[in-house]
Amino acid sequence: MASKTDGPWSLVATIKQSGPVDLSKPYDTASLAGKTILITGGASGFGAGFARRWASHGAHIIIGDINDTAAVELIAELRALPGSSGHHHFQHCDVTLWEDQVALFRAAARLSPTGGIDAVVANAGIIEKYSALSGRGFECPGDLDCDSPPPPDLNCVRVNLTGVMYTVHLALFWLPRNARNTPVESDSGTGGGQPPRDRHILLVSSVAGIVPLAGQSEYTTSKHGVMGLFRALRGTAWRQGIRVNMIAPYFVDTPLIPQTGMVLLAGGAKAELDDVIDAATRLMADATIVGRGLSIGPKVRCVDDEDGVPRLVEMGKSGSGNGNGNGQTRGIWELYAHDYEEVELFVWRYITAINVLKNIRGWIGTVRDLFGIYMSSGKGGRRSPAK
Repeated sequence: MASKTDGPWSLVATIKQSGPVDLSKPYDTASLAGKTILITGGASGFGAGFARRWASHGAHIIIGDINDTAAVELIAELRALPGSSGHHHFQHCDVTLWEDQVALFRAAARLSPTGGIDAVVANAGIIEKYSALSGRGFECPGDLDCDSPPPPDLNCVRVNLTGVMYTVHLALFWLPRNARNTPVESDSGTGGGQPPRDRHILLVSSVAGIVPLAGQSEYTTSKHGVMGLFRALRGTAWRQGIRVNMIAPYFVDTPLIPQTGMVLLAGGAKAELDDVIDAATRLMADATIVGRGLSIGPKVRCVDDEDGVPRLVEMGKSGSGNGNGNGQTRGIWELYAHDYEEVELFVWRYITAINVLKNIRGWIGTVRDLFGIYMSSGKGGRRSPAK
């Protein structure tokens, strides 16, 4: 489905959002070589999978994690990978601590071979310690009618949402500071035939950011929060030349999912880690993808029903009718692709005002630079004495 870019209340062109992602087409990973990518929670699970894939394509990986042992082992593994740049580093980081994240970003910029950070993945996340099944935790408050009722343990929200907000806030500062390959601006947006420099924030939400995950209220709340951050941020991050994308995986067999969760999923389909890594790699490698979200679920196949209507069938199960369809098997889908195709009046006026202010500030900067050149040439004041 094509994006609506010409409607009266469309902001797609204004916010530089790209069109729908064609997931059937291959993507080029060559752009990953030489990029410095910071990954929070990168010592295991999705983060470690991203690190391995991207390091094998020549990216420089900086990991922040609380699991020192796993992180040190992974860094050694990354440095030994064929095609690896060898410039991979680890910094201990508790994402709920602002000071730790500040130190992580400073270390990443210092250790980067290019002196800056090209992309940031806000990946660190945990699941609630207790679900509603346990009879403990947020949904089971116990006796609070006492002298000093204890507050709920909101560590899941602190890691998954506050930690992500810290990461994004720092990324919005550090990414524009990396001037490597910055082109000279022109009317077409680039100059000298150089491609625009890629600055990228990749958010990691979850299927729990789209649907209610019963029994995991904190986790669901935090991932809905990440989804809200994505939907808002992609409407304004273009001001700093930063593209924002997001992935939202379904259940994947990683250390994040407790054993009880895997028992409940027994016999049911799960998303595949390779698909999660593939979706994230496509978003990381293709600088033309801006403001898109990809959901990763169990692999399904499109088949035709008896009346010719296509429907999705879980892999390993036969479809009714002729079962032919287009034969496409997939586990990655787009979501929330339409947010800025039609907006209400406040959002339209707000982003339009931001765009006007950005242009005004650009002209002010140009005038300031020209005035500085004029003054330094001596035409606007006294010339420096000749030597």
